[in-house]
Parts: sequence; C-alpha cells; structure tokens
Amino acid sequence: MSAWNTSLDAAGIRERQLRSDYNAQRTLVARYRRTSYFAARALLPRPVLPHVVAVTAVMHHGDNLLDTGPKPQRVAAWASWEQQVRKALETGLSADPLIRALLHTIAACPRLRQVVEDYLSTATAELEFSGFTDESDYQAYLDAYSLPAFMLVGVLLGPEKDDGRFRAACRTLIDGSQRLDFVNDLAEDVRDGRLGIPAQTLEHFSVTVEDMAAGCESLTLRHLIAHQVTAARASLEAARDMAALAAPQARPLLSAVVEIELLTADATLVRGTGLLHGSAKPPLMGALRVVRDARRKARSGC
Repeated sequence: MSAWNTSLDAAGIRERQLRSDYNAQRTLVARYRRTSYFAARALLPRPVLPHVVAVTAVMHHGDNLLDTGPKPQRVAAWASWEQQVRKALETGLSADPLIRALLHTIAACPRLRQVVEDYLSTATAELEFSGFTDESDYQAYLDAYSLPAFMLVGVLLGPEKDDGRFRAACRTLIDGSQRLDFVNDLAEDVRDGRLGIPAQTLEHFSVTVEDMAAGCESLTLRHLIAHQVTAARASLEAARDMAALAAPQARPLLSAVVEIELLTADATLVRGTGLLHGSAKPPLMGALRVVRDARRKARSGC
C-alpha cells in the first residue's frame, strides 16, 4: 500500500468517491507545488497530510481563478467559485471534487470553516490588485489577501487555541514569503503589468517598469533586488520562531518551510537581474537536506 493510501486510511477517508476526490487534489498539489508536497509527505503525520493537501489545493485553485486572464473573466470565475463554496458550506453537498474534499476536511477540523469564510470574504482584494503605491499598500494587501489565504493551511498546523501569537508568526512568514515571491516573479509581473514592488521603492532606486520590460539589467535594478530580498530574508529569519508556537506534529514541516524559503531567497539574490528572464528556484539538493534534517530532528525528539 502506498504512503498516500495509508494516509487516507489514517485520516478515516475510506469511502471510494471521497478517496477519489482527495486523490485528485494530491495530483494537483504534487504537480504544481512539488517541493511543498514532498516536505509535507515526509514531515506531517499521516492523518494530517490529506487535509493539508486539500486546503493547499483550494488555495492553488483560488490563486488561478484570481490571477488568470482579463479582469472581467477573473471576476466572473471567482464569483462562480465563491457561490459554489458558500452553497456547499450551507448544504454540505457539492458536485465538485475539490469542494467535497474541503467539506470533509472542515468536518475533521471545524475551526477551518471560519477561516474559509474569511478567505472568501477578502480574496477579492487580489482582483483589485494592480500594483502598490508604497509599503503601506503592500502591508494592507498582506492582511486582505495573503494572510487569509495562508491561514487555510495555517489553521490545520496551529495550536488548538491560538492566543494570537501563532497567527502573528504566520503573518511574519507571509510577509517574507510574499515579498520574495513578488521579486522572484519579476518577469511575469512586468509582462502582466501588475508589479508587486511598490512604485515608491522603484522610484527610490531609479528603476522604471519600461526599463525592466525592455530587459535592461542595470546596476540600480540589482540594488533594488538586493534590497527586496534582504527585507524578505529578515521576515523569514524572524519566522523561525513560528514552529515553536505550532501544534507539535506540525513543527518539523514549518521549520522546513522557512528554511526552504531562505534557500529560495539565496537563489533569487544570486540570479539578480536575470530575474527579468525567469524565476529562481531553491537548489534541489539543498531542499532535500532541509527535509532530511527536519525529519531526523523530529525522530530524535530534539
């Protein structure tokens, strides 16, 4: 029996249709978030893994709806999806495999329901995103979209009762991770005309969107990238405290997530102005070592 099937059994997911629903989400997540899926499979307890995969698939699907295509298409696609999810939350029924998996995961973790409703209520901030004027706009975006989306996963990994410290630590992680994503996705964002680096920061470094669109790999752009990566690293390093606030079974995974993000930051800095031509990725062997070390530490009880 495969490790995944064992995880479904451990999570009490035995009905054939429901197993098929979760299998579909596993396929999606393993394809588009390969490193994250590998880390989760290696480091999470088996009963938890299918639920984390399901909400990760929800987050990925939502990102696609909100980010893909002209704005009228995105608005219509999101409105349809939101309506389907809200109806399913009311009735407990859905014809959609992803929503059925989500409903079952909510039944297993009832506190997820409010997090889903919060996410549905704030996700339209992504539809309105066309760039930031200054740092305060970026921080508002984190609160309106990035953090509620991450908490779909975060609530499954956090303590049963959060006094606010775990959520605050999640925000610190997301501040670093989102800032890193915006600089790492520079080529795509310049092409789409939706830059995640504030206009005020671009002006400070004398970098223009037009120069980046023309592929101008200037020294000022290199300095801008270094500035953004340094800021992202500071938040990611601070987020190392998050694991200690999480549920014990989630600590190895969250520790690994932070370290892999730091490897990504290093790779992004090395790529430098080459980001105009494509994103950087963490070195595969480095990511594997992070997961291996986290697993060894968990097994030793350290």
